Amino acid sequence: MANTNRTKKVVPEAMTALDKFKYEVASEVGVNLKDGYNGEISAKDAGKIGGNMVRKLIQQAENQMIGK
Repeated sequence: MANTNRTKKVVPEAMTALDKFKYEVASEVGVNLKDGYNGEISAKDAGKIGGNMVRKLIQQAENQMIGK
């Protein structure tokens, strides 16, 4: 059977920066996250955070490509 472990991080050093980014985006969209486990937040709120993170990362990548 194939290994289905998808939790391996490609760049483990980036986790701290992404975690900080997650809390910044959460505060921007009005979702209160606490340190540690946040499993009680709704799927809607989690989607707001994740969607805005992706949107901002894509925007940043596009801006870097334009600047080259």
